[in-house]
Amino acid sequence: MSPITPSQPVSRRHFLRASGICLTLPWLESLARGEAAVARPRRMVCICSPLGIHAENFFPKAAGRDYALTPYLETIKDYRKNFTVISGLAHPEVGSSHDSMSSFLTGAPHPEVRAGFQNSISLDQFAAEQMRGLTRHAALTLATEGSGLAWTRSGAPVPADSSPSHVFRRLFMEGTPEEIRSEVTRLQNGKSILDMLTDQRNRARRKVGSKDNEKLDEYYTSVRELELQIAQSEAWSLKPKPKVSVPPPEDVANQADIIQQDKLWYDLMHLALQTDSTRLITLTLSGLTGVPVVEGVSLGYHDLSHHGQDTTKLEQLRRVELAKMIAFQGFLKKLHDTREAGESLLDRSMIFFSSNLGNASNHDVKNLPVLIAGGGFRHGQHLAFEPAKPPPLCNLYVSMLQRLGLETDRFSSSSGTLAGLNFV
Repeated sequence: MSPITPSQPVSRRHFLRASGICLTLPWLESLARGEAAVARPRRMVCICSPLGIHAENFFPKAAGRDYALTPYLETIKDYRKNFTVISGLAHPEVGSSHDSMSSFLTGAPHPEVRAGFQNSISLDQFAAEQMRGLTRHAALTLATEGSGLAWTRSGAPVPADSSPSHVFRRLFMEGTPEEIRSEVTRLQNGKSILDMLTDQRNRARRKVGSKDNEKLDEYYTSVRELELQIAQSEAWSLKPKPKVSVPPPEDVANQADIIQQDKLWYDLMHLALQTDSTRLITLTLSGLTGVPVVEGVSLGYHDLSHHGQDTTKLEQLRRVELAKMIAFQGFLKKLHDTREAGESLLDRSMIFFSSNLGNASNHDVKNLPVLIAGGGFRHGQHLAFEPAKPPPLCNLYVSMLQRLGLETDRFSSSSGTLAGLNFV
């Protein structure tokens, strides 16, 4: 490949031809000059509140654009033109259970029947397969506690990072020269191990039947995916990390301080998106059983979510969820106020905020609370679908994937895109 001279337009795309891997630099305005049409980076954040969101305080009573704000939407009223509330959605064939969180971003049927349940690829990992190499980290899987929302194509959970300080170090803090060399060596050793496994697979193909060969093909696909990840990680490990002018965060010592935890994650996700360190993030918020640090709250969060219409519990639940919505408002504000080439970071980032439970009090998984902000959709409305005959939640996922610029018209249980949610 001939070197690029200063007089040539600089392309963002570079190809590692020996391995067929596409590596792309972060989006930079200075590198965009000279290109006839530059694809603006588009991003997606998926946030799940695993103990639900009380519907009466969240959903507007009227559909359309002239709805009256509910108590929870009142907290984000400044961005009314930047978000859409959607009612009536659900995953078909996902039964009532906390286990529904396993299918939240996959749509896989019957997670509540634990024996024999086989999950499928999650929304973020599906996108990451096609966007890998665009950023240092194809996707971030974050969780305040417990497991995350991300699942591989083979249905295995992607380990979630529950330490903001650790994620900050991964994103922004350089290792020593010796640590960097060690990391490159580790990645290269990984490639040689995978080469050996591939050779073993090729030899085994000649000795087994067609069904076993199908399994070997699945295995080979997984190995190939790891090879791509390793090669791309090796290339990024030699590039400097972005610099940010904020001190490293300290993890919240008190697990009951769920609002401070939310704020810490939102600040970190804003930095990750602003520096184009990743374009895909999933976050599982707290499902705390203990008493959250919120004024006027004396009962456990999990107990409050299973309120049984008890007025005392509902009032305390309202306090907790209002505090969580105010923290979420701070995230929207940071994205809205951050500019990128004449647009806001919110314009370029889809923020999907929801829960795997529609009514946590009885573990109901119908009429899920859904809010999608930013990302270049035509917002400012309440899209209301009939809960008795809802379109699959995965229809929304197809719309989100298409907004990312991915050419797909199917995902899991989808039947198309989500009617009424249009691009700007």
